[in-house]
Amino acid sequence: MKKFALACALAVAAATSAHAATTTMKSGPSESWTVTNYYKQAVYDPKESKIGDIDDVLVDKSGKITGLVLGVGGFLGVGEKDVIIPFTAVKTAKKNDKWWLTVDETKDTLKDAPGFKYDKASTTWVPEKK
Repeated sequence: MKKFALACALAVAAATSAHAATTTMKSGPSESWTVTNYYKQAVYDPKESKIGDIDDVLVDKSGKITGLVLGVGGFLGVGEKDVIIPFTAVKTAKKNDKWWLTVDETKDTLKDAPGFKYDKASTTWVPEKK
């Protein structure tokens, strides 16, 4: 009987946690933005010259966006270098119904910044080896 009671308690706990995991929200969280406002978007310097495109959005374990991987330099993806900029460095505005992202950097200063490569094994961005 004790084994049966223990099995029932475990089944109820499993069902309760499974139900909690599939509960949906009744409305979207207020003050939330979608990652698509950033991912694959062009980034410009203060003079409105294109610097590059955002290749990835970095999120910490609490869900906070901490950085953006920005592809700079190169032509049509050849010779491009990925750098990481702090999320707080990006300024956003809406222009012609499109997100307009700027940073207080130039393409040349970002080309001199440390480069990163995506490591598939660890699923993280690691410094490029020179």
